[in-house]
Amino acid sequence: MLKITNAEFITSAAAREQFIETDKPVIAVCGKSNVGKSSFINTVTNRKKLAKVSKDPGRTRLVNYFDCGKFILADLPGYGYASVSKQEKAKWAKLIETFFAEKRADHVFALCDIRHGPTANDKQMIEYLYYNIIPFTVIATKADKISKAAAARSLQNIAAEYKCGSGNIIAVSSETRQGLDRTLERIEEILALF
Repeated sequence: MLKITNAEFITSAAAREQFIETDKPVIAVCGKSNVGKSSFINTVTNRKKLAKVSKDPGRTRLVNYFDCGKFILADLPGYGYASVSKQEKAKWAKLIETFFAEKRADHVFALCDIRHGPTANDKQMIEYLYYNIIPFTVIATKADKISKAAAARSLQNIAAEYKCGSGNIIAVSSETRQGLDRTLERIEEILALF
């Protein structure tokens, strides 16, 4: 089983010119504001404060890169929700679009909140990934917040909404570390393709 023992923050990018060049596979982490991207990254890397966690949505405003040894994690700005100006939201959207358009991600972890199911923005992101043939895995966050039966129903709903197999969805919890082994197995599968 893959072990990430010394993940490090590399840099932040606010524009195309600042995107890093690397020979390592890049796994992008995307999702709406406050879905738990930073907590997910901290759980996967086994580092409590590698990615800054905030209760205020919209804290990630840049592409933040983390070196995880055999691969790079790229934390993208959250979409939707955040109480910032339309101009700022448009800037983030452009940054995300440019990141994907330049083929900067080899795989995407698309996060959604298991309690509420996919939002219109979430569905738009998945459609974008399908359209641009970017491989992705759905990460259903905050799985500890609902019962097992409710989680099972929610996973079926997400699979139907996203038109993907339920095997392509991993229910995770940064509190209980549920789904961590399965996430690490998926990362190993992704790395095996390179």
